[in-house]
Amino acid sequence: MSAINQVQRWDIFCNVIDNYGDIGVCWRLARQLTAEYGFAVRLWVDDLAAFAHICPELRPERQAQNALGIDIRLWQTDFPDVIPGDVVVEAFACKLPERFEQAMADRSASPVWINLDYLSAEGWVSGYHKLPSPHPRLPLTKYFFFPGFTEATGGLLRERDLIVRQRNSATRPANRERFLASLGIPRPSPDTLLISLFSYDNPAVADLLSVWADGDVPVCCLSAPGRQQSSLEQFFGQRLHNGKAARRGNLELVPIPFIPQTEYDELLWACDVNFVRGEDSFVRAQWAACPMIWQIYPQEEKAHLAKLAAFLEIYCANLTRHHAGIVRELFLAWNGEGRLTRRLWDTWLDALPILRAHTLDWQKELSKQQDL
Repeated sequence: MSAINQVQRWDIFCNVIDNYGDIGVCWRLARQLTAEYGFAVRLWVDDLAAFAHICPELRPERQAQNALGIDIRLWQTDFPDVIPGDVVVEAFACKLPERFEQAMADRSASPVWINLDYLSAEGWVSGYHKLPSPHPRLPLTKYFFFPGFTEATGGLLRERDLIVRQRNSATRPANRERFLASLGIPRPSPDTLLISLFSYDNPAVADLLSVWADGDVPVCCLSAPGRQQSSLEQFFGQRLHNGKAARRGNLELVPIPFIPQTEYDELLWACDVNFVRGEDSFVRAQWAACPMIWQIYPQEEKAHLAKLAAFLEIYCANLTRHHAGIVRELFLAWNGEGRLTRRLWDTWLDALPILRAHTLDWQKELSKQQDL
């Protein structure tokens, strides 16, 4: 660990394939390495236009620039001759340029080479975490690094002051109102459930909106930009525009624009319930200590369902059998296994006080780990 702490120069490579999930993790990692450790980070990204949605300081037309103290480069097919850093991170098994790999081998001291893998709660992860993988041609060794929920894994990204900031927000309603006002959203009435919605294409969206519209509890849904937009517009029968509310029954839906990643936590903290997707928003929702429903990235032959089941197994471990069953049923329905019905939603709402306490306990347990 001491050798790593002395390292000053990092290269992080990100291939944007999942609409902000991959770049979300890499950008958060780069910011933490820079802000908390003082490392010089060079972030290589192959889609700056997608990146700019969560980093408004970015100019997509520029191939090289600096944002928040981080050297950002466009990752092009014709890769330039550069001197690799002391640590090289290839995120999510992206393939490094051959020219860069050769430059790594040409260094007098080979860089620490890490494959930052996808987050999973599956049992096999701890057995593969930190395993070496020698290069077939060059004198280089890559190490697999798996994020996770136990001490036997690489943990989760968490800034040093994150929990303090989250708890300060939870105890200061004025902060919540100030943030909502910055989005042009008035303070919801006390009996209204404020929900954030961020999802992939999801057939269950229509069922969820119907349940909210027909339900007894008023819902104000803040919908982030994403693939669910067409389903939302089909439900309301109109084009939706940022900041303009659409209403049906007991549901008010307010589309919101992209917000900087540095402000995303405030959105999660402001809401009573968060629907999240992928990896980055999923992790941040857990640190937010609010009830959340996760849409895992769909895979062929439903391979993602095993990953979802593995997470639910540990997430629900300290809940009663009854409440664990409610959580599992809603998560599965949201991920296409079962129907999201009024009965299911109302049952989940009845359990909300228990689930709020559970999310805080879960946050406390996760915070005992060393962060990623």
